[in-house]
Amino acid sequence: MVKENLALVQENIKKACEKSGRSPESVTLIAVSKTMPVSRLEDAYDAGSRDFGENKVQEIMDKYPALPSDIRWHMIGHLQRNKVKYIVGKVCLIHSVDSLRLAEEISAQAGKKQVEADILVEVNIAQEESKYGISQEGTLQLVEAIAKLPHIHIKGLMSIAPFVEDPEENRKYFRQIRELSVDIRGKNIDNVDMSVLSMGMTGDYMVAIEEGATMVRIGTGIFGKRDYR
Repeated sequence: MVKENLALVQENIKKACEKSGRSPESVTLIAVSKTMPVSRLEDAYDAGSRDFGENKVQEIMDKYPALPSDIRWHMIGHLQRNKVKYIVGKVCLIHSVDSLRLAEEISAQAGKKQVEADILVEVNIAQEESKYGISQEGTLQLVEAIAKLPHIHIKGLMSIAPFVEDPEENRKYFRQIRELSVDIRGKNIDNVDMSVLSMGMTGDYMVAIEEGATMVRIGTGIFGKRDYR
């Protein structure tokens, strides 16, 4: 099932890229494997997946040693400062940085481990109270502050659009995120590279790609419905 689902998602990515005049290679598919057992991740790995996204630090810690070393792990969930030390050096990208205090902790831990940490700034583009992320208005100021820190590099922006029945409803938010990234890129801030736009999930990733997503985070579309019991 995972292999077939993955092939379908990849085909849809190709279609969305064709529609928007982009190469499918410009989009990284992150298999969101939260709550999934190692065996399901192995199925996705065998089908070609190398980028896996987790919401919880503990799940990365549990799965990291059990799976092949060429996997690129992405921390996509809310990250508490006291958990940063466990994943710095293990994940290739932290998508969910939404405060200077969190960035300072990542910088400090990366310095201790003598590694460099790549991050995305999470923007709460729809201003949903239930979601984390900096406001659109506060993003540039946060980016400028983080950019001054050592051992940490801003690679772009991440956003979680609202859960909607019709993905077209989220097009405006994806467009706003892309425009925000273009504005920030235009400032030519040292240590800031706006090459990554992490946006779009199972319900709306094709629209997100049409609006410029370079990373899409797909869980249910690959692994099926989750069992949270």
